[in-house]
Amino acid sequence: MLHLDDFQPVSLQDRDIFRSMQLKHPPVHSDNTFTNMVCWNHYAHYHYAIVERTPVIATTINKETSFRILAGPRHHDILKRVLILAAREGGENAFYLFGEKSREMFERRFPSVTTYPDRDFFDYVYTTADLAALSGKKYLSIRRHLNRFRSNCLYEVEAITADNLEEVNEFLEKWCIWKGCDENPILGYEKGAVMFAMDHFFALDLSGLLLRVDGQVSAMAIYEILDQDTAVVHFEKALPDCPGIYKGINQETAKTLFDEARYINRESDLGVAGLREAKLRYHPHHFVEVYYVKKDEIRV
Repeated sequence: MLHLDDFQPVSLQDRDIFRSMQLKHPPVHSDNTFTNMVCWNHYAHYHYAIVERTPVIATTINKETSFRILAGPRHHDILKRVLILAAREGGENAFYLFGEKSREMFERRFPSVTTYPDRDFFDYVYTTADLAALSGKKYLSIRRHLNRFRSNCLYEVEAITADNLEEVNEFLEKWCIWKGCDENPILGYEKGAVMFAMDHFFALDLSGLLLRVDGQVSAMAIYEILDQDTAVVHFEKALPDCPGIYKGINQETAKTLFDEARYINRESDLGVAGLREAKLRYHPHHFVEVYYVKKDEIRV
């Protein structure tokens, strides 16, 4: 029987373990990347257990624990053991599935257990070509904002390197003061996550881009290659001095990734209405769906 005592906290020291697993079985959803786990660990308290070569993850948010199985070898017996643990120790939404293939596989094996979509955590995936070119009528409004940005603000594009890392940290402090991170719990968690990413930028094999306006860092994006086709943008921030600058860093990131990735995963909208509207305005190619199973409905 699987127990909570079989799990241990995810930490930066586990990098090579997860890197090896993710090279063989790239995660389809951004929340299952090692980067997101360690960066958001202070919020979601990620723990893991390796069950017969299969990685199982437990997260605890606001005292509610849920479980998931990462990509990799999956046996009916292992899935059943995790579901039993979820029914015993999980919160209301005790077990999560990521991607349509996982849901279909689960429903074939457990047809009597209902899966529910969690729209707030669907990842948005775009074609890199679309985000880089922004061509056609559907992007007309975005191009107008970009043109105004470029007319009003002269900017330079740089890769994030060891030489400008400290400037990016100073920029993030300014961004947090503007957004009021210390007064908003969610933004406070996000500040912790992005600062952890910057502190361990090279250990996590991250890449990034910044925009300078009048010599000062005014926008940045942090990303990594998810698999042979897809890059994931983990963080994208900008100061309000130049209207349209978010659209500028978005397009410049796509241009930079054009030869490396066919798709760009820009993560979820967390159910935030304004963020959802902004992400939909860029016309995603597809979503990476998230589904959950209710604790009281688990029958194995």
